[in-house]
Amino acid sequence: MNARVVDSIIRKDVFEFSRNRFLVFITILVLVVWVVVFWLLPSNVDETVRIGVVHTGLDPLLAGLQGDDSVGVGLEAYSTEDELRAAVEEGRDDIVAGIAFPADFLDATAAGETPTVQLLVPAGLSSEQRLLLSGIVTETAYAIAGTAPPVDPTTEAIILGTDRIGAQIALQDQMRPLVLVLVLMVETFALASLVAIEVQERTVVAVLATPARVNDFLAAKGIFGTALAFIEVTLLGLLIGAFAVNAPVIIVTLLLGAVLVTGFGLFSGAFGRDFLGTLFIAFFFMIPLMIPAMGALFPGSTATWIKVLPTYGLVEALVGVTVDGESWAEVTPVLLLLAAWGAGAFVVGAYALRRRVATL
Repeated sequence: MNARVVDSIIRKDVFEFSRNRFLVFITILVLVVWVVVFWLLPSNVDETVRIGVVHTGLDPLLAGLQGDDSVGVGLEAYSTEDELRAAVEEGRDDIVAGIAFPADFLDATAAGETPTVQLLVPAGLSSEQRLLLSGIVTETAYAIAGTAPPVDPTTEAIILGTDRIGAQIALQDQMRPLVLVLVLMVETFALASLVAIEVQERTVVAVLATPARVNDFLAAKGIFGTALAFIEVTLLGLLIGAFAVNAPVIIVTLLLGAVLVTGFGLFSGAFGRDFLGTLFIAFFFMIPLMIPAMGALFPGSTATWIKVLPTYGLVEALVGVTVDGESWAEVTPVLLLLAAWGAGAFVVGAYALRRRVATL
């Protein structure tokens, strides 16, 4: 390859990109919109389930059920059942449901009777939350009667996947990998469009009529596409605080991600016959590549088929570093997987473009 020729082609690509108002507009629009959306999202998580209670003389027992102030159940006392009903119906004080103990609950339970407790739940309350309310009433009754529950409450629970109890991920942190991957996907379309235009208008033929060779042309496209994607996603990362933890790992991850999407961009541009055709092919790749990032919104065990997608390593590294504070050693396996996918995608994309150029 001739470095001077490659540099000249890259300069031409930068000029062509700056002249394409549509691509420039979309690039800036995506950047601005996602930065605004990101900072409008909640930055913390309230793990307390707030329940309204009407009771008489049960304060010591209910206080023991409330548990930790930051995680668990928050009990809000109301003086009358009517006030509690209004709070549940209107969602005041973040109340999700209510428990109305009868005035004689304490005496009736101590006497071995079975009093009726009203559970005030809004329409659409999940079955899990209803079960929680029933559990609070049952535990209170056992405590008053002074008897042990029929099931050992210390039964061992085996948690599958990452345990986020007490350490839930804020929506901002969940969206960060998704936003970064989405911007990289947009640059896949941008590069594919530029390549398709050069093929359709046979500009590549004019370029190859100069001392430039096909390898020079492919190298220039690869460098330009990688730089374009990396610069924009790095700018976005700076604006949404992606480099606050272990910035070197994040930079390497985004660079490998830029190489990956460049390969798909070259492939899409090689087969795109017009704007709509290029857009269709680019979206054909973008949709499955977004699945691992979407999965980050729902933490838990990852399905095996998701782990074989090219962007799985990209998302895992971003989540591991920005959310869990993982080190180089911990993310190295997924980075190697990402690097392998990036090299493979780039080789396939360059080969497809070479074959397309040869037919002109």
